[in-house]
Amino acid sequence: MKRTVITEQAVRETAKRGERLLQIPADAIVTPLALETAAGKGIVIERTAAGGPQRAPSAMASPSALQPAAQGTVAIGADHGGFSLKVILMEFLRSNGFTVIDVGTRDEQPCDYPEFAHAVAHKVATGEANLGIMIDGAGIGSCMTVNKVPGIRGASCAHEITARNAREHNNANVLTLGSRLIGSELAKAVVKVFLQTPFAGGRHETRVAKIMDVERKYLKGH
Repeated sequence: MKRTVITEQAVRETAKRGERLLQIPADAIVTPLALETAAGKGIVIERTAAGGPQRAPSAMASPSALQPAAQGTVAIGADHGGFSLKVILMEFLRSNGFTVIDVGTRDEQPCDYPEFAHAVAHKVATGEANLGIMIDGAGIGSCMTVNKVPGIRGASCAHEITARNAREHNNANVLTLGSRLIGSELAKAVVKVFLQTPFAGGRHETRVAKIMDVERKYLKGH
C-alpha cells in the first residue's frame, strides 16, 4: 500500500485556513521541508494512531547537549576513504542515543562516493532520517551529489563555525565531511554542532525558501 507523503504545500494550506493542527495518517511520510515549514508557521503535525494521536517531531528542537532530540535518526554513509571515520562517528552517535541508519560502504574496498551520498540524501528526503552525514576524501563530491536530490540542502563543513552557520542560517539537512581534511575529534565536534544547532528562522526562512524555489523551477515538467 502506498504511503501518504506530507509536503510543504499541505502545511501551507493548513496555515492559510487559519488552522494550527494538521492530522496525518500514522504511517505517513513527512518531508523535511514540511517539518521546517510547520515549525516556522507554528503548525503542529499530529499522527493519528490506534493508541491515540502522536505528534511528529519538531524541526526546531534544540538539545542543550548532544543527545537524542525529537529528530533522533541520522543516516550516515561513506566511501572507502571515509569508512574508518564513519565507524568512529557511528559509535559516537549511538553512544549519545541517536538512531543510526548505515547505508554503507561496509569496508575499505574502493567504491564510488556518489552511490552512498545518494543513499544518505534519499533517506533524508523521504523522511526516513531527520539529518544525514556523508564522508568521502574531501567532502566536496558528496556535497555535489546530495544537493542533486530534491529537498536536500547539503553543506560541506571542516570546522564548527561553518557547521553552525549551515544549520542556523541555511537549514542544512545533510553534512558532508572530508576524511583527509579533518581528524576524528574535530569531526565529532563538527557533528555535535551540526546536530544540536537549530534553524534560526526569521529572515533566514525567506532566504532558504528562495533556495528551494530555484530547485522547484528546474523540477517543473519532470
